[in-house]
Amino acid sequence: MLTNNIGNERVAVYPGSFDPVTYGHLDIIRRSAKLYDRLIVAVLNNTSKNPLFTVEERKQLLAEVTQDLPNVEIDSFRDLLVRFMKSRQANVIIRGIRSVTDFEYELQLASTNHLLDNEIDTIFMMTNPKYSYLSSSIVKEIAQFDGEVKELVPPAVERELRKKYDARK
Repeated sequence: MLTNNIGNERVAVYPGSFDPVTYGHLDIIRRSAKLYDRLIVAVLNNTSKNPLFTVEERKQLLAEVTQDLPNVEIDSFRDLLVRFMKSRQANVIIRGIRSVTDFEYELQLASTNHLLDNEIDTIFMMTNPKYSYLSSSIVKEIAQFDGEVKELVPPAVERELRKKYDARK
């Protein structure tokens, strides 16, 4: 049984940096959107990273590539995830897992979030095996050297990657 929220609406949050969004991210978004009444894809404004895309650019790209999913909302946050979730009446965190290494890290985060708010649960979703190697960092490195990324990211993302790296030349 899925966790219920206020008014029995099931609301989950899929947080991440999405710099940029990949087909692996989209796989998790599409599968999660089938399970919840509302899925909020929340772009983290992580001050410890040096992103290629601004938070607004990432939100715009996510909105473009999820426009066919009516129950998906795009938002951003810069506070603790549990506080963001409370503000959006959500109590389920969706996390994609590619490997055992991912699991160990995500388990730490899930345990910490549960400690901060014991009403918040984390659902781990195994990535589709065809995306198990895929990361935003790999995509950026390939694109930076004019490599082909069309199998890794949606066309809108590929277009914006090209613009970013062409502007740096």
